[in-house]
Parts: sequence; C-alpha cells; structure tokens
Amino acid sequence: MRSAKLIASGPMGDFDAAGELVMGGMLGRAVEPHAGESHGHGHGTICLNCGTALIGPHCHECGQSGHVHRSLGAIGHELLHGVAHFEGKMWRTLPLLAWRPGDLTRRYIAGERARFVSPMAMFLFSIFTMFAIFQILGISTPTDLETPTARPTAALQRALQHSEEGRARDIAKRDKLAAGDSDRAELDKDIAKADREIAAIKAATAQIAPIEAVAGNDDSIKHVNTGWYTLDHGVEKWQKNPALMLYKLQSSIYKFSWLLIPLSIPFIWLLFFWKRQYKLYDHAVFVTYSIAAMSMLFIGVTLLAAVRVSTDILVWIALLVPPIHMCRQLKQAYGLGWRSAIFRTSLLLWFITIIATLFLLILALLGIMG
Repeated sequence: MRSAKLIASGPMGDFDAAGELVMGGMLGRAVEPHAGESHGHGHGTICLNCGTALIGPHCHECGQSGHVHRSLGAIGHELLHGVAHFEGKMWRTLPLLAWRPGDLTRRYIAGERARFVSPMAMFLFSIFTMFAIFQILGISTPTDLETPTARPTAALQRALQHSEEGRARDIAKRDKLAAGDSDRAELDKDIAKADREIAAIKAATAQIAPIEAVAGNDDSIKHVNTGWYTLDHGVEKWQKNPALMLYKLQSSIYKFSWLLIPLSIPFIWLLFFWKRQYKLYDHAVFVTYSIAAMSMLFIGVTLLAAVRVSTDILVWIALLVPPIHMCRQLKQAYGLGWRSAIFRTSLLLWFITIIATLFLLILALLGIMG
C-alpha cells in the first residue's frame, strides 16, 4: 500500500519505490539456500571453491556452480537477487571480514563463493542490523524541530532555560544545608557560574534577536524562487516541517545505501586503473565488503556506547579502526606493499569524503523533490 502511494506521488516516488524494491529483493534472495551462484553458462574442469574435479555444471562436493562470473553485470545480478546461505557461512565470514578483509575479498573473487556469505548479502545483513539497533536504542532524528526552533535565538532560549533550572536546583540544595557545611561553598560557586552563564546568554540573545528579526522579515530568505516549481516546493516543505523531512532523509539512508556501491567503484578504479588484471567486479566486491565492515563497526561502537564505555575510547576506535581496516584490505586484496597500501588508503580517505558528499546530496535532492 505504501509502495503504491510512493509510485503515485510522481517521478521521485518511483525512486523511493525502486529503493524499497531493490532492498526487498536483495533481502528475499539473501536467505535462499543455494551454495553457489549462477545458473550455468558452461563450466571448467575443477571446482574453484574446493578443488574437486567437476562432472557436471555444479560441484558434487560443495554445490558451487562450475561457472564463476567476473563481470560488472554480475554485481547488478547480485544486487537484485543476492546470494547467501547464512548458517555456518556467517561464522566463517565475520572473522575474516574483521581481521583479514583483503583475504576474504581476494578469495571470494578467486572463486571461493560457497564458503562465505556473498558481499551483497553481507552488506544487506549489516545495513539492516545497524538501523535496527539504532531504532532499538532510540537513535533517530529529532522530532521536535520546527523552523523557529532552528534559529539561534531558540537555541539560546533553551540554553537559558537549562541554566536557570540548574541554578534553581543548586539553590534548593544549598538552602537545605547547614551554614557551616563545606558543600555550601561548592554550591555557591556553581550558582555564581550559572549566574555568569545566564548573563552571557541574555546578552547574546539581545544582540542576535534584532538580526534574526530582520532576516525573518526578508522574503528572499523565506521564499526560494528558482523558477523550478518542484525544487521550490521541496524547499518550502523543508522550511515548514524540517522534522518530517529529516525523518524522510534518515529513512532514505538505509533504503538507498546501496548507492554507495556504484558511487565508490569509480574511485577504487582510479587507484588501480593501469592494472588490467583487476576488473570492475573486483573493485565492487572490495567496496561492498568494506561498507559491510564499516557498518559492523558502527554497530559495535553503538553497543559499546549503550553500555557506557568511555566516549574517549569510542572516539579513538571510530577514528583509527576504519583507515587501518581499509589499509589492510587494500594490502591483502590487491597484493600491495605497506607503503603502497598506506598511500592508497590516504587517497581513499579523501575519496570517501567526496563519495559521502555526493551520497548526501542525492538523498537531499530526493527528499526535496520527493
């Protein structure tokens, strides 16, 4: 019913519906119990997964197809159909994904398909698990945003209210203590600090309010007129109900997270464009496993934060683990030396900034025009 509404809403509704169909199709095929992939386009003489001599289109030992694809079109096939029989495969895949991601990438490309969860299925599992945990822990966009509350004066008013409430609590505590109690001195210091904060906030509000009032009366800020009705209407919706639009943006992130794969492949290709032995399919496998690993990292950091692990520790994990993991994956997957892997990782970090910006711009455009 929801898909029908999206499709009926216009071209951007079609994009939303396409995102849901792609993710739903991948999820449905991900649990299909087939060991290998492909439905026969000829076969070789030995199984690339276990080394058994083939006597038909599929290996009679492990069930993998004798035909192993290595084309960019095959990524599209997996995107729509997926492939993984989780059970024991997940426990063989996760340790390698965490510690030897490049080996996992290289072995999957080389033909060990039945042994591991496929990149697309791993990507699916990690993305859906990450957003499920976010929802369980109540991590979401704010729902109390309105256009006025997004202004500086509104933020200052909230800060003022918070400071005044804290000051009132401190005064109540102090009044309950005896005159000679040592805690009274500490509370007096806190109250004096709160007084200074309140005075500073009031002074800032007095300076900003007139500027904001002038901006609020400026029709050129309130009403955008580009001549493109769809875009103008979308901007107006953002202004009227930013909370709803942020919620839609958050929903779009997981529905269209697969866009990160085609956005990333050209940048990985740039790192190895002169090496003809590496195909676009190889880069796609690298990217998909890497995104899955980063999603699993976010899951781990979120769970650690939920059990009150130090913020400093979590920040260091978030800053250090991704580049180290990417460097190891590059080194192992492409057979690089450490210097070459570190250099390419530094370039990749810049590329990721570009990719993330493009991704968010696309989502924002979909949200505005949807």
